[in-house]
Amino acid sequence: MMTSRAAPAPPPESGPPGAVAETSGERAAGERTTPDRVTVTPDRGTPAPPSTDRATADLLDRFLAGLRPRLPLLRALWAHGSLAGGDYQQGRSDLDLIAIVDRPCTPAEERQLAELHETLDRTDPLAAKLHCSYLAADETADPDRLHLTWAHRELKRRTVTPVTRRELHTFGRVLHGDTPAALLPPVTDAQLAAYIRTDLRDYWRPTLENPELWLQDIWVDLGLLVLARATVTLRDGTLISKGEALDVLGELGAPDEVIADIRNRRYGPAAPPPPPGSAYPSDWLTRRADLTRAFLGPALDRTLATYGLNSPASGG
Repeated sequence: MMTSRAAPAPPPESGPPGAVAETSGERAAGERTTPDRVTVTPDRGTPAPPSTDRATADLLDRFLAGLRPRLPLLRALWAHGSLAGGDYQQGRSDLDLIAIVDRPCTPAEERQLAELHETLDRTDPLAAKLHCSYLAADETADPDRLHLTWAHRELKRRTVTPVTRRELHTFGRVLHGDTPAALLPPVTDAQLAAYIRTDLRDYWRPTLENPELWLQDIWVDLGLLVLARATVTLRDGTLISKGEALDVLGELGAPDEVIADIRNRRYGPAAPPPPPGSAYPSDWLTRRADLTRAFLGPALDRTLATYGLNSPASGG
């Protein structure tokens, strides 16, 4: 089934300016963890450094092997987000990919792609986090254009945002074929800053009017990380990782206990599943939602007021 993104729903990890990188320009904070056995066409890209994450490497190998017979005109496959930026956490981070093809997929090819993703999803627990947009080579220029995308276990139409485009040009990983520089027009600083400001103002700020959303981990995590990463990009034009964003949140005055909660869920030991029983939120979830909303609203307003058209990233 083909759908457009429903609202409100958190942007994919690749999309929010907090990703300036998932959702995020991510500079490597330590050793990169990109898989070690992904094919790179000679002389067209830089192979990713080795990784000890064999499970992710196996999944990407299977995905690329499955794409080739279904997309005979596959020109490139790239990774962005945490997987390319050095902050990938197996089983927690999304696998954000972009495929470039010579022409738009036919309905038959779309069905075959859906079958490939569904097969991987049934056989590999990591595949649920594998997202891929499919761009025709002559349709890459417009950041507002919708492209065929597999995400959250269904085919959709989504844009490839200026944040994702900047990530690809800054630290994108070539898994197959040509480099982003060869096929994807660059994003200007002004385009990037305008997208970030609009996303903060028109998407994230209104979501604070819906308190129930903020009882969920994903909204707390993305909302705060987007703020930190967007603030840095608007301030000086750089992209930072989610790990770096947690430090920035402290500088911005976010509640320490909420920062610790996000850090532990992303980088700490895996938490046990919640016990069966009451569907009502715990006292902690309610308190965390209240703390997050009380901080995030004024913080978004400050960032938007401070980094307007004359911010470094705007090119003004």
